[in-house]
Amino acid sequence: MTDQEMVRVPRREYEAMIARLEDLEDLVAAHATDDGSRIPHDVAVAIMRGVHPVAAFRALRGLTLRELARRTGIAASYLSEIERGIKPGSASALSKLADALDTRIDVLIDS
Repeated sequence: MTDQEMVRVPRREYEAMIARLEDLEDLVAAHATDDGSRIPHDVAVAIMRGVHPVAAFRALRGLTLRELARRTGIAASYLSEIERGIKPGSASALSKLADALDTRIDVLIDS
């Protein structure tokens, strides 16, 4: 007898475990190559429903408008205008927002 314990599982369960492992490896590889342009599913759905990208990422990160304004040094009123589409946001403001929201600036531009 060896020091290693053995486990028997039906082939169907073994193949399902291997498939899940391969899926996990694919996810890890995708995350490793993400350059910040990948949009999380919840954010993509919100944007498709008309939510401004800044507001969608802010919600994803669990930040209030005032908290994001404080972190970026952007006036809350200006941030609100960006999120409501009243103002497009300057390059400087969008750059600060992208940093604070851990994404790329081009992802935050509302088209």
